[in-house]
Amino acid sequence: MPSQNTESDAISLADLSATHRDLLWVLSQTGPSESGPLYHALTDYYTDGIDHTCVCNTLEELVERDLVTKQTNDSQYRLTESGRRALSARQAWQAGTHNAEGGNE
Repeated sequence: MPSQNTESDAISLADLSATHRDLLWVLSQTGPSESGPLYHALTDYYTDGIDHTCVCNTLEELVERDLVTKQTNDSQYRLTESGRRALSARQAWQAGTHNAEGGNE
């Protein structure tokens, strides 16, 4: 049965690395993009840098989790609706406004 709230989406993001979450965030800000511009966005952000292969592997993992899709005709990555909901739930959690049972009281 599909989840009617975003609690399970937030849990799935909690299991991801910072690189996974950062790629989702960059995609939410830039819209559809190839791996190159995503890589450059992360290298601009990370003080220690990041390997392009790592970015590509991380994007593929996000595709496997159905948070991102990859269009074969233009090699662009796009957030899925699940990815958008997961980011929204994460942002709500970070802001302290999540509505999960047993959450903020």
